[in-house]
This record gives sequence, structure tokens and C-alpha cells, in this order.
Amino acid sequence: QVQLVESGGGLVQAGGSLRLSCKASVRTFSNYNLGWFRQAPGKERDLTAAIIYSGGNTYYADSVKGRFTISRDNAKKEVYLQMNTLKPEDTAVYYCAATDFWRDYKYSRYDYWGQGTQVTVSS
Repeated sequence: QVQLVESGGGLVQAGGSLRLSCKASVRTFSNYNLGWFRQAPGKERDLTAAIIYSGGNTYYADSVKGRFTISRDNAKKEVYLQMNTLKPEDTAVYYCAATDFWRDYKYSRYDYWGQGTQVTVSS
């Protein structure tokens, strides 16, 4: 069982930056691939960025490439999402999620979810 708690959301002006953090309560953090999903009002929840268990590979949705960076610290059991050059269309609830390391980190189902943190970008 994995428990995930996000933090770092808030209100920021367009062009600004935010850093989201997600702290995991789990015995072996490095057994999991991690992802950041987001869900805007009236839209589906989509994978925004993901990182494999070792941190050696990452994935980004086209809409955030070059602006967002996902990273993890296995010793601290944390995953981060650095968001730069934020746009109003980045406004959403951001969720941290985990899936077992043997699953495909881009296309597999994620089994463990945080409660979400709101990010609002004003124009």
C-alpha cells in the first residue's frame, strides 16, 4: 500500500513558476514508477509527466515539454514537479500517483493516488 500527499499548489500569475512535491508513505519507494496527472474543470484527468522507479527515464505530455520537469528523490521518498512559464491553461487539480515498477510508466493503470493539489494560473 502506498499513501501519497501532495503539496505546493497555489495561485500564480502567467509566466510564473511553482514546484509541486509529493511525499510517499511506503516501505520501498524505489519499487514504484510515479506520475503527475492533472484534471481541469470539465476535462478528463491526463498524465502530465512520469518518471520510472530509478529516475532514469521520464515522460512529458506535449503541452508541458520544455516547461515542466519531473524528478524524484528515492532517499526522501518524494517526487517533484517543477513548473515554469505557467499558462492559464495549466490551471487544474494536480495529482501524484504511483504504479508498480514492472508496469509501463506511460500507459499502465496507476493504482495509488494522492488527494490532489489545486494550481491556478491567472492571466
